[in-house]
Amino acid sequence: MISTLLVANRGEIACRIFRTCRELGIRTVAVHSDADENALHARVADTAVRLPGAAPADTYLRGDLIVKAAVAAGADAVHPGYGFLSENADFARAVLDAGLVWIGPPPHAIEAMASKTRAKQLLGLAPLGDVTADDLPVLVKAAAGGGGRGMRIVRRLDDLPAALEGARAEAASAFGDGEVFVEPYVENGRHVEVQILADTHGTVWVLGTRDCSLQRRHQKVIEEAPAPGLTDELTQELYDTAVRAARAVGYAGAGTVEFLVADGKAHFLEMNTRLQVEHPVTEAVFDIDLVVLQLRVAEGHALENHPPRARGHAVEARLYAEDPARDWAPQTGTLHRLTTPEGIRLDTGYTDGDDIGIHYDPMLAKAVAHAPTRAEALRKLAGALERTVIHGPTTNRDLLIRSLRHKEFTTARMDTGFYDRHLPDLTDPTPDPYAPLAAALADAHGRSRFAGWRNVPSQPQIKRYLMADEEHEARYRHTRAGGLTADGVRVVHAEAALVVLEVDGVRRKFEVATYGDQVYVGSTALTALPRFPDPTAQHAPGSLLAPMPGTVVRVAEGLSVGAAVRAGEPLLWLEAMKMQHKISAPTTGTLVALHAAPGDQVQVGALLAVVQET
Repeated sequence: MISTLLVANRGEIACRIFRTCRELGIRTVAVHSDADENALHARVADTAVRLPGAAPADTYLRGDLIVKAAVAAGADAVHPGYGFLSENADFARAVLDAGLVWIGPPPHAIEAMASKTRAKQLLGLAPLGDVTADDLPVLVKAAAGGGGRGMRIVRRLDDLPAALEGARAEAASAFGDGEVFVEPYVENGRHVEVQILADTHGTVWVLGTRDCSLQRRHQKVIEEAPAPGLTDELTQELYDTAVRAARAVGYAGAGTVEFLVADGKAHFLEMNTRLQVEHPVTEAVFDIDLVVLQLRVAEGHALENHPPRARGHAVEARLYAEDPARDWAPQTGTLHRLTTPEGIRLDTGYTDGDDIGIHYDPMLAKAVAHAPTRAEALRKLAGALERTVIHGPTTNRDLLIRSLRHKEFTTARMDTGFYDRHLPDLTDPTPDPYAPLAAALADAHGRSRFAGWRNVPSQPQIKRYLMADEEHEARYRHTRAGGLTADGVRVVHAEAALVVLEVDGVRRKFEVATYGDQVYVGSTALTALPRFPDPTAQHAPGSLLAPMPGTVVRVAEGLSVGAAVRAGEPLLWLEAMKMQHKISAPTTGTLVALHAAPGDQVQVGALLAVVQET
């Protein structure tokens, strides 16, 4: 039996696996990069081993270092989690060669399915060869890995070379493998997958379907089980293909077979030979722990002849530190507070006070709700997210709430183009108009007691805040009795952490927290503005500022000061949180300044270049 397990991963999935290990009495070993020295997964493990460096290629993608760490820490098994080396056959072999138990499928199965090109060939399918205009649109896709990295949609033949180059670079950075291929791009399809679990005795379980159609940048945002609206015939076809794929490679362990469903037909995408991010919805519906079952399979136990019966519906939302209104730009900084109400499952790799850096995926947590019906599960999760308090970097929380309540989603008519169609409406800011007043009254608490000596009513006090990119002004007065008052509302209670206002006869509570000049009223973020703005905090027209902290990975070939550029022309590329972001010329003109070079580390707001309009 396994006694000590090393998880060759980080963040949420490492913490989730450790939780199961604690319940089973298995000792745990974490590995961590220098950037993750104080990360939650490194703190909660029984033992932690350092991987020198910060970049994934130097740390979590170094199988040799991880195997050495397992041996040094006395582990007898290794779980890869998902991403990084989870679908690397050479790593699986190295673990086995070291005399350790590998929590995953046999290396030959990983090798057969980890490459999407080889998986298609195994099932009698093939990627496109020479692409012509008749093939458009097409999808350029990384042969290894997943998570939406190394993928580009191409609608014009002229864009294909750049898409291939960009996908290769991103895939090599994320997975250590730059192989890409091209396949037809199915418009308005649904992303549906089948969860399987196989043992070493010939039993293959099919654990239902999941729908993962709500995606941004080809990475899933909301997932649910079972996939709604599928016919019995189509569901059986998906099951049969998944089992055929598993048996074709002698599969063992947990795996997922993914499809794109359009016009009632299923198109095979790939088989993921690992645990999926969205596995908790399957666990909720079948009332199982997939990690427990993975460990039992690895120990040689046989599965029952039939899986448990499914019950109810589950939905999962991925909470990202990102700004959907700004091209999904990842966000960094201190997560001061993250709390969710009872009744839902929260898998996270962060806790209050942790820093969110630039090196890894921006996912903060996964929130999961289970209920007897789909409608109840959606309502439950949307309500829980609405009551979730997040103080720190900008997140996609409001987007998730609106998505879960969108008519196209609640009626199960969604597809992978959901956010392409609805993003502007889903990200339209609707700030609470009373949040600035609540923040100002909380700030004034404690000073109001000095106003009691006045013989005349005090002059209005004014505080200014930036909220949803707009400046808001809050006015209030100190009363002779030492209290606070504001026009149009009744101030029932005001202290530093809680303000109660009565508006049109209805009492509203506002919880307030302050971190420097950042103020949070509930989860509404405000920035307190100085009374006298700094006149030097300005940039020349045409300035290109870093939208996020990251690394400059590429500058357009031949680009130098004095070059003529066109509006929208890519000038340089930033990489942050495993994604490459293109920085383009804001106008047609001349490049008059260039402050970025490949390898530079930049902070958000850093001046990268200046284009002077012609």
